[in-house]
Amino acid sequence: MRHDIQPNERSYTTKEVAEELGIATPTVRKYGQVLERNGYEFFKERDRRVFVQSDIESLIALRDTNRPLDDTAKDLVEQQKKKLEQSNDTQVTVSAQYDELPQDPNQLKEILTVLAGEFAAARETNMQLRNDMDQLKTTVARLQQDHHVISSTIGNSAQKTNSKIEKLTEQQHGYYETMLEQEKEKNEFLQKELQQIREEQKKEWRLQNDFNKRLETTIKKRKGHYWDKLFALFRK
Repeated sequence: MRHDIQPNERSYTTKEVAEELGIATPTVRKYGQVLERNGYEFFKERDRRVFVQSDIESLIALRDTNRPLDDTAKDLVEQQKKKLEQSNDTQVTVSAQYDELPQDPNQLKEILTVLAGEFAAARETNMQLRNDMDQLKTTVARLQQDHHVISSTIGNSAQKTNSKIEKLTEQQHGYYETMLEQEKEKNEFLQKELQQIREEQKKEWRLQNDFNKRLETTIKKRKGHYWDKLFALFRK
């Protein structure tokens, strides 16, 4: 009969084992039957198997084996027997130690005194460990707080930097917009000035052309009048 269950060890039902191993409930029952057929012992509650961690490990071995199930089950049974024998030896040793305790009250008192001293030393060690743990927790809490402060500082600094960059970008964009608008206005003004100069030149060219035509007409008229006078002299 099995007696290797540990104090406060968790037990599992067939359904829980199936969920734990990711297999179907009938498969768990099948593996259990294969193990029992080869001599494996399970804890039983009435007629139902109760599984502990060592049983789950055996079921995993069956699930993952590439060998015939009975061959793997036989190996698992041998392993279980060795563990049970070791457990028996441990219980016998503990029982023998209790049987070997002296019956003399003085010797018992000395043993109890030694045990009390060891217990006190262990208690002092535990207190020291507890103090060290408290200090460690305090240090960790302080480091976490410092990390939070540093993270907050970096976050605020990054936010301020991003705000400055955005502000400078907006200012630069506005400056470029202003410059472009000014250049546009200058270009329009220069085009208007150029157009005005061209119109004035055309006007001057027209005036000059009209003047040249009038001058040419006047010269022609004067030449005709001169030749008329000359012919009149010859007639006389």
